[in-house]
Amino acid sequence: MMKWAVVLCALVALSECNTKISLIKGKTARETLMEKGIWEETRLKFPYNPMAKFYQTGDEAMTNDADLSYYGVISIGTPPQSFNVIFDTGSSNLWVPSVYCSSQACQNHAEFNPAQSSTFSWANQPVSIQYGTGSMTGQLAYDTVSVGGISVTQQIFGASQTEAPFMANMVADGILGLAFPNLAASGATPVFDNMMTQGLVSQNLFSVYLSGNSAEGSVVSFGNIESNYYTGQITWIPLSSETYWQINMDSVTINGNTVACNGGCQAIIDTGTSLIVGPTTDISNMNSWVGATTDQYGDAAVNCNNIPNMPDVTFTLNGNAFTISASAYTSQNSNGCMTGFGNGGTQQLWILGDVFIRQYYAIFDRQNNNVGLAQAA
Repeated sequence: MMKWAVVLCALVALSECNTKISLIKGKTARETLMEKGIWEETRLKFPYNPMAKFYQTGDEAMTNDADLSYYGVISIGTPPQSFNVIFDTGSSNLWVPSVYCSSQACQNHAEFNPAQSSTFSWANQPVSIQYGTGSMTGQLAYDTVSVGGISVTQQIFGASQTEAPFMANMVADGILGLAFPNLAASGATPVFDNMMTQGLVSQNLFSVYLSGNSAEGSVVSFGNIESNYYTGQITWIPLSSETYWQINMDSVTINGNTVACNGGCQAIIDTGTSLIVGPTTDISNMNSWVGATTDQYGDAAVNCNNIPNMPDVTFTLNGNAFTISASAYTSQNSNGCMTGFGNGGTQQLWILGDVFIRQYYAIFDRQNNNVGLAQAA
């Protein structure tokens, strides 16, 4: 795992190593399973339920997202043990696999070994995190966690003992949650809250830039707004709920026609969801408007040759229009082209995931409880 740490410091200027962590755009679970020829049987076994983490109560929930591709390296312990994690603004806990985990998903990932860290201590409290199809269970513990050169002491985290089978197909070892503390399973204090409390960031905010196609270039910056990652003005949108990074969405329009979120709805800016997700009827209408055909799994296929002629889609957030072009909301894999609009079921809640964030540099401001969005550079 140490090669990742080397890659990390090569990708960021050394003078900035204390605030910025590079994300690597890796192969998705979908791509890996397609190459192995077992994507169809796996998706039947583990149906995608993107809303799972938003309507659980009590325990933090995650889901099986086959299209997540952005990972960053953190380390835990003294001396440091390195892990690939998803930086997830839709959840609040930090957890990684441990040497005490017997699940298949742990066997092909880095595992934390408490015996090898001089700063480790158990919290004597279990943690359970629900997935769309299974769960992670483990024990809470304390240790030093280093993120992009920032060392957070006495950070509480989950050391997994069992993990849902789908995790075996993902590049990431674990999750680092960046939502609010009241969402955290077992009352564990999130990493960014400790960064603020321990005075480790210059401003109580973090920002995310997701590059489009290149493997490198994506970053999470803690305490900083990085002007080289966006153009034009930042639009600040107040949070409607301080749990997730949740805001008011007024409408979704295509060619001036309201096609979804008629009369207003709630949306969550979520780095831990790959697609733009909304209620079934709204998503079906959007996919229909852009000329997509939806299969039984909810994947909406389009003719790759039609993409240059497909319409823009505009999301109006708190009175401000954010437009996404067809080249941005579609993707191509070995099966052809599909839209990035995912079926969220009956929940009247929207998730603006990586498809949206790739177009708009996102600033998550805990000082003022705002989200800032600006056209990505």
